[in-house]
Amino acid sequence: MIFAIKTHAQLGFCTGHSGTPIFTETFGTGTTNTPLPFGTTTYTYANGQPNDGFYTVSNRTNGFGWHDIQDHTVGDVNGRSLIVNADFTPGEFYQTAISGLCENTTYEFSSWMINLLPSNHSSCGSGIPINVKFEIWDNTNTQLLASGDTGNINSTLTPNWEQYALVFQTEPGQTSVILKMLNNGVGGCGNDLAIDDIVFKTCGDSIFIETPTNETQIAVCENQLPFSTTLTVIPDFTIFATHFYQWQQSNDGVNWTDILGENNKTYNTPPVNTNTFYRAKVAEDAINLSNNSCNTTSEIFEIQVIPQPNAPTSNGDVFVCENSNAPITANAPSSSTINWFDAPTNGNLLKTNSNSYTPTVSGTYYAESETIIGGCISNSRTPIEIVFYNIPQIEDETLEFCENETIDLHADTNITTATYLWSTGETTEFITVNQAGTYTVEVSNQTCSVTKTITLSRKDLPIFEQVISDGNNIVITTANTGNFIFSINGNIYNPNQTFTNIEGGLYTIYAKEQSCNTLVTKTFIHFYIPKYFTPNNDGFNDTFDLKGIELYENSEVSIFNRYGKLIKYSKNEPFSWDGTLSGNPLESGDYWYSIIINGQKTNGHFTLKH
Repeated sequence: MIFAIKTHAQLGFCTGHSGTPIFTETFGTGTTNTPLPFGTTTYTYANGQPNDGFYTVSNRTNGFGWHDIQDHTVGDVNGRSLIVNADFTPGEFYQTAISGLCENTTYEFSSWMINLLPSNHSSCGSGIPINVKFEIWDNTNTQLLASGDTGNINSTLTPNWEQYALVFQTEPGQTSVILKMLNNGVGGCGNDLAIDDIVFKTCGDSIFIETPTNETQIAVCENQLPFSTTLTVIPDFTIFATHFYQWQQSNDGVNWTDILGENNKTYNTPPVNTNTFYRAKVAEDAINLSNNSCNTTSEIFEIQVIPQPNAPTSNGDVFVCENSNAPITANAPSSSTINWFDAPTNGNLLKTNSNSYTPTVSGTYYAESETIIGGCISNSRTPIEIVFYNIPQIEDETLEFCENETIDLHADTNITTATYLWSTGETTEFITVNQAGTYTVEVSNQTCSVTKTITLSRKDLPIFEQVISDGNNIVITTANTGNFIFSINGNIYNPNQTFTNIEGGLYTIYAKEQSCNTLVTKTFIHFYIPKYFTPNNDGFNDTFDLKGIELYENSEVSIFNRYGKLIKYSKNEPFSWDGTLSGNPLESGDYWYSIIINGQKTNGHFTLKH
């Protein structure tokens, strides 16, 4: 019976498990061109660059403006490939016989190919694509077992090797086949190709080995030895219709020995104490189990013995200040991770898979090694201690002090053994300063240090801008602002800058910042001219007085009636008029004054009321 992929089938790779190559053609190595063996091709050999219908086997592909590339075989030095310049008519250009096959066995044929023409060829442009048919015939060359076409393989800007494959099955009694390659295209500008690495492999199911718990490999800790399990072959039935088995064992995963008599799908391993590998050879026919060219093998099942890891190596105990967020750390081999506990045995698991742990309280913590493969645990845990020291308790401050005064700055800690270092260089708990700014002090308790910041601003004293008499009021203005208070007697202070109904005279004006002790003073002559007076002997406003005028260096006062007659005159002395002239009371009405103080003259009038 012929395998399902028959004449005109599409190319494709083995969908199961490909075995080791049983036939390989790499076309050899060397710097000289060589012909194919007689009967291998119908094309004509060219010792140099081949024209249409010619071929060569060479390590160079740079003729006719082709891609200049090496062959495909990995590791070749001056490796050759089959270079074909397709004929003008389609037809066969390569065939070879493959022997040593097994009957009733599925195989995968594959080959690497490349279109040699660059897609930007100066004469051909992208040129004629290559298109190759693969055929597998029986050894009598009369029965076609399988075939497939690559389809058009277009030229590319850069060289691009691609692999193509065809799957077929031998028939009963059939142990050899003939591979043919045919050109489906036409000659001319293009259809130039190279072929390399022709390979035949067995094709079987994808086959796994599993335990009853579906494990495909097992890692066993030393303390679990000896270890045994039951293994089962699991084929996927993509290729084989029937399955025959031969279990094998290996100590290195490379060299394999058949296990005598173990031909069932299931195998119970003996107790093992070292790394051991198992696999199963699988064939569709029992007769093929003994011929590695006819069977396939399962995936390898490994029983890996994992040594118990050493306990982690501590990086040292940690002594830090509280709130420092400092970790404790340890090291383990690269094959292990570290788990953290709060007890030397059992206890609470604090963190997994980490070389560090960050405690929040002082104490001893324990690091345990666990292997990445197998999860094997160290026989002991490594203790690591961390101690958190208290840090001085301080708070930053914002303070004020008065101009022309000093202030004491305090580090503000109750630690009797603390040491201090101020930004001024002083080392005492208190310092006295008289400048605004930012001050810092580092407070240490022999182990931990903390820095306190004090922001200090100055309260300025008031600066007199002007003191004036506004009628019988004294009005004070300052050139700056602040929480100022004022007084005209030095005893009673208030923030009001206007003092009302104040008799004329010499006054000392006092001003200060409310919370400061320093006084600012100014001497002021309060002088004003009354607008009326009432000489009726009732004890109120009985005289027209110019109090304080005598305090000026030079002064003159002249009083006139409405007719301009001089009623009273005074110079450089106190002034008071009772409303009489030559002892006789004058009538009610307006009177005029002329007052000259230090050369500055003021005229005006006032009212006499009876």
